[in-house]
Amino acid sequence: MKKIIISIFYLFFPLLLGIIVGLITSNSINYTSLIMPNFSPPKILFPIVWTILYLLMGLSYFLLKKKDNTNKQSIIYYLQLFVNLVWPIIFFKFDLRFLSVIWIILLDILVIFMIKSFYEKSKPSSYINIPYLIWCLFATYLTIGIYILN
Repeated sequence: MKKIIISIFYLFFPLLLGIIVGLITSNSINYTSLIMPNFSPPKILFPIVWTILYLLMGLSYFLLKKKDNTNKQSIIYYLQLFVNLVWPIIFFKFDLRFLSVIWIILLDILVIFMIKSFYEKSKPSSYINIPYLIWCLFATYLTIGIYILN
């Protein structure tokens, strides 16, 4: 029973935190007031994509923990998750656009390191995070675009 609870925790922890941050920032988000860069998706796409990505993150970490219990991978995983969750607060709640550009570039770097680190222990755990990296790079483009245009 304990293993099942721990497994559920690993799988859903990123999603739970994402929901909490979404609730914290939901009243701060005003897309209509922003000049958006080209290729900006409709706002309804963001919660859908992030739900999928948080579940994939949890799955990748769950698979990694099943295979190996290493501190290096855990540190990078939780560090990138923390940076990920703080970004919307910086961007939407505090409107610190330049800091949000620096912050999301830091996230990109951490996700790359996480994928590389996971690859050493579990290739599937690493591959599962490739959509996350692609979306983070796209989010970086949007963040820089919004900073420049607004």
